[in-house]
Amino acid sequence: MNINDEKSIVQNLIDAGCGQSFISEFMEDFRKDNISKELKLLEAHRRSLLNNLHKEQKRIDCLDYLVYQMTKENSV
Repeated sequence: MNINDEKSIVQNLIDAGCGQSFISEFMEDFRKDNISKELKLLEAHRRSLLNNLHKEQKRIDCLDYLVYQMTKENSV
């Protein structure tokens, strides 16, 4: 990806799950060469994705535990 190619940057943001308002704000800062604000936006989105990942992992763990308990009870 060419970091100076706006089309590539927009596609990367879309692929990362960023919404249109996020992309618009990011590209405005990109055009103003406001790297510190761009990095803050990216870090906030990354943190949001990671929080969602942790929530989903907890849900998977709950299902795994239920499957474990059911298997354990049925094998006795």
